[in-house]
Amino acid sequence: MQPGIWQILIVAVVVLILFGRGRISEMMGDFGKGISSFKKGMSEERNSSDSSPQIQAPAPTETPSATADTAETANTGDKSAS
Repeated sequence: MQPGIWQILIVAVVVLILFGRGRISEMMGDFGKGISSFKKGMSEERNSSDSSPQIQAPAPTETPSATADTAETANTGDKSAS
């Protein structure tokens, strides 16, 4: 059974009498502020996740022994060619 127009009007009048016009408008204003705050928080979170730095792999570093081995091999190759 769906509520008819008269049932909705009766409920609205009872709520208006119980809470008063000022209190209802105050509650609706707080509700609107809550929605605005929620939207602002969601957009800030989206912006912070977009601008977060991405993790990059460290650049490979050469060890001194590897460069020394390469230099010796190059020198040995030069001596045998001479």
